[in-house]
Amino acid sequence: MQKSLGVLLVSTLVLTSCGRVAESRLNPINWFGRAERVESTEEVNPLIPQEKESIFRPTTDDTYPGTPVSTVTELKVERVSGGALIRIEGVAATQGAFEVLLEPENEDHLPVDGVLTYNLKAIQPAGFRTGTPQSRELTEAIFRTDQELRGVRTIRVVATSNALQVRRR
Repeated sequence: MQKSLGVLLVSTLVLTSCGRVAESRLNPINWFGRAERVESTEEVNPLIPQEKESIFRPTTDDTYPGTPVSTVTELKVERVSGGALIRIEGVAATQGAFEVLLEPENEDHLPVDGVLTYNLKAIQPAGFRTGTPQSRELTEAIFRTDQELRGVRTIRVVATSNALQVRRR
């Protein structure tokens, strides 16, 4: 009886002291305090991660370092749902060309007198061998919606030595 009375007395003391521990610095839940609202002057979307500078990620430069491709060999415009797929094949001057881009010559992809013109470019590193034409082939395709193609009668792709164009029937 004396042991159970002692256990009851000690457990009562421990349980009553829990209220004190909950508000003390010993409780890990209290280590950072309560959240408070901070007003910001700039618009920040918390769902979009902010880019941080890093030694592993180079700073982004918006200029495209590509140069015009030597020759355009094929230009096809294929109808797809909601628009057209413009597919271009070309041959670079040397092997090792990469990151092919169809750069619009017209401002905002708008046709000039019904002609939509693109320059075929690629990043072509120096010091590579010429090789066979098959080893220098490049392919690029872009999608344009029906709204973007409204008023376009001709699509032209320009390279260094030639240009190809396709007209609507």
